[in-house]
Amino acid sequence: MSGGGEQGAAGKSASRAGRDLRSAIAVGVGLGAVILFALFTVRQLFVGIVAVAVAVSMYELTGALKRGADIRVALVPVLLGGQAVVWLAWPFGRDGVLAAFVVTVIVCLIWRLKDGADGYLRDVTASIFTVVYVAVFASFAVMLVVADDGVARVLCFLIGVVLSDTGGYAAGVFFGKHPMAPSISPKKSWEGFAGSMVAGMVGGGLSVGLLLDGVWWHGALFGAALVVTATTGDLVESLIKRDLGLKDMGTLLPGHGGLMDRMDSLLPSAVVSWLLLHAFVP
Repeated sequence: MSGGGEQGAAGKSASRAGRDLRSAIAVGVGLGAVILFALFTVRQLFVGIVAVAVAVSMYELTGALKRGADIRVALVPVLLGGQAVVWLAWPFGRDGVLAAFVVTVIVCLIWRLKDGADGYLRDVTASIFTVVYVAVFASFAVMLVVADDGVARVLCFLIGVVLSDTGGYAAGVFFGKHPMAPSISPKKSWEGFAGSMVAGMVGGGLSVGLLLDGVWWHGALFGAALVVTATTGDLVESLIKRDLGLKDMGTLLPGHGGLMDRMDSLLPSAVVSWLLLHAFVP
């Protein structure tokens, strides 16, 4: 679900780009089906899905930091703290997220003391970054579903990110000629970004208008914002992987890499989705 048009200037196919397209589609459809089942049965199941995704993604990210740069994240406090951040977001909202995050930071500072001064600041900073980048960002997806119309809010969020990815991919394949960020993600094109923007704005206008009875142009702005955050999230993770010298964060999902490789566009988009929908549809 990485946004912004992964196909690049030469309009390469997914197989030539090094991905198994059929496996990627199958995995994407399967993940989507699990999420939709949770949303339309018991909403609390969605929190469990987010919690599992956060745990796996944090584990992959800490492993990548260790393999690529020998950065030693405080794994136990980070994993437990990440779960606290996610689960406390349901009953206590932002207060629960903040409390869990602050306690996790304190525990990480103490946990790392036993290994001495060498690399202390680097490792603690990476531990805090992991909690914020994955767990705190993901907690906004949980806060989306808490509202009475939470299912519709989560659907608007997911529709926006998926359409950004799909529109960008299609436009990049057929029209991609001008690289967007060749030193970071060579396959991403401005034409793909334009396709993402069109699909995202149309999808945002329709989803916010139909699912939340919102104003259509609020929805269009919402969709445009998600395209920007989804694309930025994809570029940020690409830059992290380049810095670490890695192709993927993990190997869990065939055709996708690791789960963290699919969370890149969703994580910042969850934050922006909550903020904008909170403002547009109070």
